[in-house]
Amino acid sequence: MFQLIPAIDLINGQCVRLTQGDYGQKTVYSEDPLEVAKAFEGAGIQRLHLVDLDGAKAKKIVNAAVLERIASNTSLHIDFGGGVQSDEMIDTAFSAGAAQITAGSIAVRNPALVCEWLQKYGSEKIILGADAQDEMIAVSGWQENSNISIFDFLQDYTSKGAKYVISTDVAKDGLLQGPSFDLYEKIQASSPSLSVIASGGVACMADLVRLREMNLFGVIVGKAFYEGRISLADLAKFSASAC
Repeated sequence: MFQLIPAIDLINGQCVRLTQGDYGQKTVYSEDPLEVAKAFEGAGIQRLHLVDLDGAKAKKIVNAAVLERIASNTSLHIDFGGGVQSDEMIDTAFSAGAAQITAGSIAVRNPALVCEWLQKYGSEKIILGADAQDEMIAVSGWQENSNISIFDFLQDYTSKGAKYVISTDVAKDGLLQGPSFDLYEKIQASSPSLSVIASGGVACMADLVRLREMNLFGVIVGKAFYEGRISLADLAKFSASAC
């Protein structure tokens, strides 16, 4: 079943969105992320992508209290990312109620540790965060570029047991100009066993339909919802039709 996964990005405990990962291009949409999460749950949505942008910058979880508050007051399946860079931090995330964690920069910088997590917690608990700029891995909340091909990166992790990936084309994120369909096709072709979650660029319902038709695992919806391009009713209808 195709998964519709709305996003809540956190800075200073508030629900925000950045444009192309630029902390200088920040828009605050709500001061109460729990209220936003409850609205998603009320629309019949079952999953939430929760990102600690403060944590991504600080390289340690900053907004654990917000994660715990949402997990305690909703039944949403939460995947949490941002600042999960150590055994202590992954334990913090799971203890606060995350169902899964997204391993982004740490998967590039310390693959041995992430492979240990895959063994310890299981592939169902770990999602790779493979964000790309010109098909090369971008890290640290997109503040840095690596010289690692996203396809080589994913093939290597697939061989080590990884099952899920969230991939964002940095060039598309926050611009409401459509997702990077070509990138997702290439990822599927190079790593067919991976469950691919598209992220970034979704501008309208037609984008969601096209991604579903590509047989991806799911899609993350952010700015298009917060800017009113896609309504909560649209998300509810799409989510129901995916069942």
